[in-house]
Parts: sequence; structure tokens; C-alpha cells
Amino acid sequence: MSCSEEDISKMSTLLASLLQNDTAVIRSAEETLKPLLKDPRCVPALLEILKGTSSQSVSVRHVAAVLLRKRLPNHFKTFDPNTKTYIKSEILLVLQNEPERIVRLGTIGVASSIAKKEAEAAESAGGGVGWTELLTFISQAAGNPNPDASELAFLLLSEMTEIIGENCRDQFPSLAGLFQASLVPGVPSKVQHASVAALGSLLSVLVEEDDESVVAPFAALLPSVLSVALSPEAGSEEMITTVLDMLYDMCWSNSSSITGGIVLIVKFALHCLANPNLEMTVRDSAALVVATLAESKPKTLGSRCNIEEIVECLFNLIENSNDSAAGALFENNPAWREDMDNNSKDGRAEDDDADERDWDSPTATSMAQGTLDMLACELPKKYIYQPVMSRCVTRLSSTNPNQRKAGIACLGVIAEGCTESMREHLPEVVPHVLHAAGDSEAQVRECACFALGQLSEHCQPEILAYSNQILPIVFALLDDTTVQVQATSCYVLEMFCERLEPSGVRPLLDSLVRKLASMLESSTKRSVQEMAVAAMAATAVAAEEEFAPYVPGVAQLMSKLLELREATMYTLRGRALECMGHVAIAVGKENFRPYFQQTMQCACEGLTFDCTELHEFAYAVFANLSKVMGEEFAPVLGELVPHLIDVIKMDEGQFEQAEATGDEGKNAELQSLAFNGAPIHLQKSLPQSQAFNSLDDSDDEENADNYILHVRTALLDSKKGAITAIGEMASHTGSAFVPFLEEVMAVLQTAAKNWHPLIKAESAEALSSMVVPSVAAHHGGSINWTKGDISGANPMSPHTNAVVSAVLGELLKLMDDDDKGAVGKACEGIQSVLELCGPHALMPVSTDCLTKTHALLARKSPCQMAEEAEGEVEGGDLLTEDDDHDTFMTSVCDLVGTYGRIMGPHFAKYLNQFLPAICAYAKQSRPSSDRSMAVGCLGEIAQELGVGISEHFETIFYPASLACLADEDDNVKRNAAFTIGVCCEGLGELVVSQYPQILSTISPLFQIDSSASDQSAACVDNAAAAVSRMITTCPQAVQPMNQVLPVLLKALPLKNDMTENETVYKCLLGLLQANHPDVAVNKAEFLRVFQSAMAEGSNVDDELKVSINQALAALA
Repeated sequence: MSCSEEDISKMSTLLASLLQNDTAVIRSAEETLKPLLKDPRCVPALLEILKGTSSQSVSVRHVAAVLLRKRLPNHFKTFDPNTKTYIKSEILLVLQNEPERIVRLGTIGVASSIAKKEAEAAESAGGGVGWTELLTFISQAAGNPNPDASELAFLLLSEMTEIIGENCRDQFPSLAGLFQASLVPGVPSKVQHASVAALGSLLSVLVEEDDESVVAPFAALLPSVLSVALSPEAGSEEMITTVLDMLYDMCWSNSSSITGGIVLIVKFALHCLANPNLEMTVRDSAALVVATLAESKPKTLGSRCNIEEIVECLFNLIENSNDSAAGALFENNPAWREDMDNNSKDGRAEDDDADERDWDSPTATSMAQGTLDMLACELPKKYIYQPVMSRCVTRLSSTNPNQRKAGIACLGVIAEGCTESMREHLPEVVPHVLHAAGDSEAQVRECACFALGQLSEHCQPEILAYSNQILPIVFALLDDTTVQVQATSCYVLEMFCERLEPSGVRPLLDSLVRKLASMLESSTKRSVQEMAVAAMAATAVAAEEEFAPYVPGVAQLMSKLLELREATMYTLRGRALECMGHVAIAVGKENFRPYFQQTMQCACEGLTFDCTELHEFAYAVFANLSKVMGEEFAPVLGELVPHLIDVIKMDEGQFEQAEATGDEGKNAELQSLAFNGAPIHLQKSLPQSQAFNSLDDSDDEENADNYILHVRTALLDSKKGAITAIGEMASHTGSAFVPFLEEVMAVLQTAAKNWHPLIKAESAEALSSMVVPSVAAHHGGSINWTKGDISGANPMSPHTNAVVSAVLGELLKLMDDDDKGAVGKACEGIQSVLELCGPHALMPVSTDCLTKTHALLARKSPCQMAEEAEGEVEGGDLLTEDDDHDTFMTSVCDLVGTYGRIMGPHFAKYLNQFLPAICAYAKQSRPSSDRSMAVGCLGEIAQELGVGISEHFETIFYPASLACLADEDDNVKRNAAFTIGVCCEGLGELVVSQYPQILSTISPLFQIDSSASDQSAACVDNAAAAVSRMITTCPQAVQPMNQVLPVLLKALPLKNDMTENETVYKCLLGLLQANHPDVAVNKAEFLRVFQSAMAEGSNVDDELKVSINQALAALA
């Protein structure tokens, strides 16, 4: 292969023109070059220029290398074998002899592109590496004492990661030897950095490898890599960043050889995280490694690593930082950012030009809180809760306000992840938080509000028992002098009041509404105004119809905000719209009707603004108003449903061309040294429009599929809101929604396949609502079905049957999803459809339903596979003790209860498979929520199947109930009492021999203090209901009745679980009707209990009160 001197000279001149600081010259050169570069004859000219160390400038030779890398791959296939051999040998000579580093780096790209083509050809021919001479060159260069040569070897390896990972596996041991030789003391730092970068690139390809022998040789190098990174000679920030990137990739590997290094990985990450001399972005990468390990290997991290050390490091970061530790609540809120920046300006002198905070940059506090949150959410709670809480308590008693800040802030951070532990220990936790709320330091009070808000959000309903203590304190904090405390106090009110009963908010309702209204009118801080509106909405929800007198005044306040049109005020306008939707929910259709039209007009107007957040608020209002107004909402369906369909159809993600191609992107040093081919010293003078990418040809370049996904999160939230709204409209507008069903079903079926878990989960919930309009149109709103009856005629109309079939088909697919939230919603959706439509809805899909549900109980579904994989790495011994309660499993167990309710006796034949899987969650080693869930599920099955459980009572239901009745947790005992009660009720005479043991075991439940908590009260209520069922079923077996009956009567009336009223009063009325002798003995107690049932405000049903009133007359 040859070319004339004239061709070389012409090409050289054109390449030099590309480097000129003259747009016209560059464009002219590009236009001339484009056709030349499409001709294979350009290769020899470019190659000669690249070799011309004495005749060509460094910059021109570097450009030649870049263009060769771009064009040679497509021309290479056109050359004969001799020409290919010549080109390869010449490239190796350039790599060996080139004195300029920048040209060598460019030539690495050329060599890599040839190697890729050769490897592809070799693979097509039956396997092999292809360009074996290059690997020999790399091996020799790596051992060369010249650091330039050895660095070159590892830079080549880094560029050839994919080729090596796929085609050179038989050479892994020797490659590992090359790496190891470079990671010893005395090797120049630039060589070690190149080596670590290459190793990291290779491991990123191998992390998902199942073959342990493939990964092990490189994983064994981890100690040496970390030693190099920590050494004074090589441990630069650049090196540390490279190592942290490598460790991040390793976090996702299930390889036991990589997992074996988890202790070293964590120690290195903590060292970096705590090092104040490192850039914050580097420390943030270290925090990401720890957080990712918590997500990918929670059990391994918890069992093998020193969690105390990790937690201490995070606490130290927070207490040594001056940043707000409660700001994480609002840092994404523009109003909060603006108010905080304004506060900072107010505190600075006029001539102080200090920069405003960069809110998107990591801080020591944000890193620590983010990492701690991930640890709390992902790690088994036995590893994380106590180390954190012990430090919280210690710090809260410190004289150092920064330590008190850290203590209360961290308590708030773990509230979400450690919900179950927090709920169990609220009596010890709440006093600490309330004390901190009165601290003399604003930063501590602010964090106390943050912690109260987190407890209010995540520890429901237990936290409501402390309303008399919490609400007055929060109310007082609304008058705090700092914006942060005011806004955070409003957040607490919002979280706390959302679940509060009217009686809980009643004592403070008037003063609370007036205070929030005053804050809204007087405050100039948008963040405070927004949170005050949110708190007002939550107060309305808590007060329910008692909020009705305040609606006119609140509506007038909101109407002013609903007219805001400045872009900076859109969120406040949206909050006001949201508030009106919550007020509607609180006061009901009749009280809200005067404000319905105006609220709808404002919501629809918001859709015309270019603000996805405002759209999201509008969709939430549509959902709430359709729920409240019902069929009166139907007239707007014709306008709104098509709009919502369009939103759901929108693509919230878009693929864009990556900035660098695969080969260019793997070597960070190459990226930093060249901007699209221009030498670094020319980057400033070369506009991006003049980049060499214009010389690419999409028709013959192979990187056209190198795209990355950019997600528009705001649109994602809007889509989720639109799905919610359309589901609520279907549920509450009756038959008027039927004309839209077909098109809505189509978009929901597509949305159910969305890549984002929240969209899938929301789609599952909305899908089940699609059945409701058909039932309204064809069945008058309900279907009459009989438990277990599949032999009769199908009560569903053909239309309803078709909708049910389509909905259940989609929900069954979602049961196989890899996201637990989506699976849980799918189970809830199936339950909803089955309970509405009955056995004929289940029959066609019963096999799939039962099989998938059992797989979930047995932890064999796709969404549980990642945990199982980690358990296998750990030897399988941590699966039972370390697993925390999965909230979505409650939905699975509820679905099992529904099968009993729908199938009746037909479900009994499946108990052999289901009962062992359910009972695995009732073991003492399981979390209390699991135990409560499991024994509750047994109770639902027993209640629905009756005598159908008889063959399993002695072996499953009886021992499980007795064990759970003796549990330390009140919720477990509550459900156990329910279960043993319905077993006695359903099995009748078959179990009277067990009555003495049952009564003996249930007796201690009546000693529980009902006033201690809602859980305690519910536990006593269910014990009373269980004994009532036993008496009703076989009164003669309840012995001695003269001792049992007084204990039962003393526990009445029920304090919490009013669903059992019918059970207990049926029992008492039965004894009275039967003239049982013990009634006369306990006449005074009977009168007391019956009179309380008839009292004003009683929760006893009117129908039941008729019988009780007759009983009172008989007792008089």
C-alpha cells in the first residue's frame, strides 16, 4: 500500500487547516476532506502523516491519528490480508517509537479500533483473539522499565476492555500477573494509575460474570489496588477517583471473590469519606460506594463489616459541618433555596460578594444523611438500628449543639428505613425528640421538627397516641424566629394531621386554622407559605366535616393564591389547588359544591401553563374531586380523559447521542487530552461547532447506536399523576366512564410495561378501577356472587367479563415484575377485582393466580431473586434471621385471604402448599410485622373456610395461634386472638377439648393496659372477641364460666377494634336470651356494657342497638 508525496502533502495541508482559528478555513477544509475520507486511499496518506515525526507537526499527526480511528474501521474490511498486516505492523511501530505522548494516545485509539475488527473476524472464523501481535506487544511493553512504554501497555488494555473481556479469557491469569507487577512499590505513579484504570474498566465488564474463575484472578488484586491508592506517591485525587469508580462497579457483582473484599472496600471508602483534604465530589463518590453496598449486599455488609464504624463516621460528618441537617426535606424546593439564600444575604454585609450556595453540589451533611438513609432502608434492622440510636441518645445529651444537631437529625433520617423498630420503641424515642424541640439552638429545634415530621410520616398510627404532647409543641414552634423552624413545623403538622382523627385535632382546630392563615398572610417567605398551605390541607383532612365552618375563609385565602401567574409562584398556586382538593375530601360533596366550579376552572387553567409541576397538582385535584363529586364530575370527562390519555402516552425519557463513542469514552485521559481530536492547547481556540465530529459519516460509522437515556423526571411525575386521576375517575363517575374504557385500557396496558417502578405500580392500581364502570353500567354497581359457586351461570355481563379478563391478565404479568412495589399493587388490584366480581372472575386465571402467589410466599418470584442470590453467596444461613418485613408481602397475604373468601371450600385442597409458606413468616426469628401478618393470614383462611381447615388445625392453626398468643408484640397477640377465635367458631365441637388450653393462653391478654396504645387496646378487644366466639359456639365448654364472664365484661366496651362489636354483643345477647345463670350474677356489668353501647357517640351499629335496647328493657 502506497501513496504519492502529493497526496500526503495535500492531506497534511487540510489537517493543518482544521487547526486554524478561522471558521471559514475550517469549514472549507472539512468540505474538501469529507469525500477524501470516504475513499480507502485516505488511509495510507493518514498513516504516513502519523509516522512523519520529522516532517509533520505534533498537532497534525495527532489529528491524523484521530481521523484514522474514525475512518479505518470501515475501510479495513476492504483491504487485502497483506495490506492489513502492513497497517498493523506500522501502527505497532508508531506505538513503540513515537516520542510525543499525545500522538501515542491518539494511536492507541487506532490500534484499539483495528483490534476490534480483527477480533470480530476471528470470532466469525471460529474464535480467537485476532491480532495476537498486539497482545504480545502489550505484554512486552508492560514489563519495559521505561514508564512511557509500560503506561502505554495499560492504556491499550483500557481501550480494549470489551475485546479482552470477550476474547482473551484464556489469558486472564497472565493479564492478572501484568497488573500485579504494576501495583508494587517503586512503580511510577502514572503507570499505576493507568493500570488501575484498565483494571477498573475490565472489572466493569466482568461484574455480572457467573463464572468465579473468570473474576477471581482480578478480584485478588484488590488489596494491592487499595494500597497503591493510599500510598503518598501514587494516591492522588485522580487515582482515588479511579479506584472509587472501580469499587462502585464491583459493588454489583455477586462473585464471592469480590464479596470477600467487602471489608477492605468499606474501610477504603470510609477513609476517603472522612478525609477533609479531598474534594467533596471525591468524598461523595466514596459515600456512593457505601450506599451502593447497602443496596446491593445488605446482609453481607451488615454481617461482615463494622457498622458501628460506618455510623460513627457519618455522625462525625454531620456534627463537624455547619450545614443545616434538616435541609434535605426541602433542598429540591426552589422556594426554600431562594429563602435560604436571601437569609444568607440578609446576614452578610452589603459589600460581601460571597457566592450563594450551590445547592446541587454535595456537602458533608448531605453525603452523610444520604448514606445513612440508604443504610437504614436497606440493611437488616438488627445491624443498623441500635448503632444509630445509641449515638443519637449520647449526642442529644451533649453540651455541644452541633452534636445535639447530629443526634436528632440522624434519628429523623432513619425513621423511614427503621420504621418497624421506631414504632416499637416510640415510648423511648418521642421524649428525646420533644426535648430537642425546646432546645436553645435553632439548628437543633429545626432538626427536631424534621425528626417529628419523619416520625409522623412513617410511624403511623402509633405516633398519633402522642398527639396531646406533639401538637402543642409544634404549634408553639410555628412562632419560631427562624424560617427553617417555621417551615419545618408546618411539615410536621402536614405529616401528623393526615392520619389524625377529628377528636385528635379538635382541641387545637380553631387556633391552628387561624395561626396558619395568619402565617400565610403575613409571611414573605415562599417556603413558609407553601408549607403553611400544605399544613392547612392536612388539618382539613384530619378535622373532616368539623372543618366545614372554616371552608369559606380558607377558600377565600386560596382563591388569591389560585390567581398567581408568576412562574416563581407556580408551586404556591399548586399547593393552594391541592389544599382545595383536600378540603373537598374533608367536608364532602354538599359542603364543597359551591367551590367545585371555581376549583375545576383553576385546575384546567393550570394545564395551559408551561409547568409540569402545576399539571401534577391539577391531576391530583381531578382525582380528589372525582372521588368527592362522583357522578357530578362526569360532565368534564369528555374534555379531561383525552388529555390524560395524551399525557400517559408521552415518552418521559429520550435517547440522545453520547458525547463520546465507546472507544473514546473508556479512557478518561484521552478525553481530557483531546476535544474531538483537537490537542488540549488548542481547545480554547477551537469552537465546538468546528469539532471533527462533522467529519463523521452516519452512513458508515458504527457508533450510531451509542445513545444514553435522559429521563425527564418532571414528566414522569405528571404521568404518574395522570394515571392516578384517570383511575379515580373510573372508580367514581359510574357508567359515564364506559365510553372511554377501551382507549384508557390500551394506554394503561402500555404504561404497565413502563421501565419506571412508580409508573408500573400506579398502572396496576388504575387497572383494577377499570372494572368499576362496567359493573356500574351493567350490574347497577354491584355483582351478586356466591362464595365458591362456579357451577352456576356467570353473573358477569359479556362486557364486564371482557374487561375483567383484560385487567387480570395485565395484573398477573405485573406479579412477575422485578419491583416489589409494582407486585404489591398488582396483588391489591387482583384482590379488588375478585372481591367485586366473585368466583367466575377467578376461575379462568386461578392456576396462574395461585401459582404466582405461592411463589411470592416462597420467595421464588423475580422481585425476590436478588435477595436470594445474596443469600446463596452468604451460604444461605442469613435468609431467615436477617430478612426484614417486606411491606408488599402484606398485600400478598391479603390476596391469600381473598382466595378463601372467593373459593370457599375449593381453596382447602391448596392448603398443603400454602400453609407451610405462610407459617415460615410466623417463626419467632422473623420480625414482629411478619409474625403478625402470618398469623393474621391464618385467621382469614380459618374464617372463610370454617371446617375446611379441620385436618390442619392440630398441626398448623392451633400451635401457631398459641405461640403467637404468647408473643411479646401486641399486634401479633391481637391477630393470634382473632385466629384462635374464628377457628373455634368455624370448627365448633371439633375443638372443644382444646378450650381449657386456649382460655389459659389467652387469659394474660386481658391484663394488658388498654390505655397504653392503640395496639394494646386492639389486642384486648380481639381477646374479648375470641372468648365471645368460644362462648357463642360452645358455652358449655367455657369453664369455669363464673370466672371467664366477669373478665370478659370488664374488658368491654371495645376500645379500638369496633369491627368486633357484633361478635361480643351477639355473645352477651345470646347468654341473656338463654337465661344463663351467670347473667343474673353479673347483671350490673351487663347493664353497664349495654348502656355504654346505647350512649351518644357510640360506635355500635343502629341495627345492633335495637337488640341491645330490648335487652336493657329485659334486664330492668
